[in-house]
Amino acid sequence: MKKALKDFNFKNKKVLVRVDFNVPLDGDKVTDDTRIEAALPTIKFLMNEDAKVILMSHLGRPGGKVDEQYRMDPVADKLADLLGREVYKTDDSIGREVEEAIEKMDDGDVLLLENTRFHPGEKGNDPEYAKALASLADVFVNDAFGAAHRAHASTTGVAELLPAVAGFLIQRELEALGRATDNPEKPYTAIIGGAKVSDKMDVIKNIISRADYLLLGGGIANTFLLAKGLEVGDSLVEEDRVELAKDIMDEAAAKGIEVILPDDVVVAREFKADSEYKVVDVDKVSKGWQILDSGGPKTLKKYKDIIEKSKTVTWNGPIGVFEMDQFAKGTMELAKALAESEAYSVVGGGESAAAIKKAGVENEISHVSTGGGASLQFFEGKPLPGIEALDDLEE
Repeated sequence: MKKALKDFNFKNKKVLVRVDFNVPLDGDKVTDDTRIEAALPTIKFLMNEDAKVILMSHLGRPGGKVDEQYRMDPVADKLADLLGREVYKTDDSIGREVEEAIEKMDDGDVLLLENTRFHPGEKGNDPEYAKALASLADVFVNDAFGAAHRAHASTTGVAELLPAVAGFLIQRELEALGRATDNPEKPYTAIIGGAKVSDKMDVIKNIISRADYLLLGGGIANTFLLAKGLEVGDSLVEEDRVELAKDIMDEAAAKGIEVILPDDVVVAREFKADSEYKVVDVDKVSKGWQILDSGGPKTLKKYKDIIEKSKTVTWNGPIGVFEMDQFAKGTMELAKALAESEAYSVVGGGESAAAIKKAGVENEISHVSTGGGASLQFFEGKPLPGIEALDDLEE
């Protein structure tokens, strides 16, 4: 167990908080404030504890140098709206200007530092940059689950130099993901979609020993269909992963785990929103056609029946090209089935979270993870450097 907010006295302390404010922008406006909202419980808690709250985050990929389009000013404005009070902002994340701004802070004030990725030392976990950040505060709180899989100066570097605890968001993520994967209530169904088997191979290997059902969709399912000797036409497949897919099906069979593949699919002439398309059985896919949605009517009925009888469901990766409406039905229907199910449901991965949002059911899922890469790494059973670096709770 890692130390959490309740394990530390923050009164009159300068608290450096790593948040995940890597949000989409349109010019100087934040277009989706979900990640900012997710950090509010920790920020408000620290404000109420009379701490000086110093926030830091990365935004976009400025490449270790100042890039005007990735300044944090729009984020500071949005945060001020959400908090209903002023949020101070500096034009750098370290240095004299920052030190002076902190000296002027009253207890309960909030300051947002400039984009950490404007410094080349951030991604390289440079000890000098980490030391400069750590010198600004008395204690470090990590609440950026979305960056927990990165060993950067603002995540792991600072944690090694200050007392370091987990914020509410990270605590919630660890509890939710852990409940779903460490000792899931059975039957446990893992839905795995997305384009490539290679991207999800470690997830499948880690989950296969725990799951009762493995529901596959998207490009991943195409590779498994090919491994079963079926024609997949011009669909996206990884031919170099076919043997691996066969091995997984053999291993699953030996462990009594059912690998469930589509019975019918939506195929199109071209990878285009206005392409000619039709529903066909999986053994009727022909050359010149490509599978763009694994969720044909028969498949969806089968998948929904399994979700309905499950007690735990994890979902990572869409089962079709859900950005195009005529190939979104499978993913949208699956999202709705998950929302209606009584199972403990956890959705991880950026695309899956976007699909849940598009289906309008994000409030009916037990937990939608805020970290794409981090939740994937968690599902793979690999340690997250940003979490590992936090202080352990003494037994």
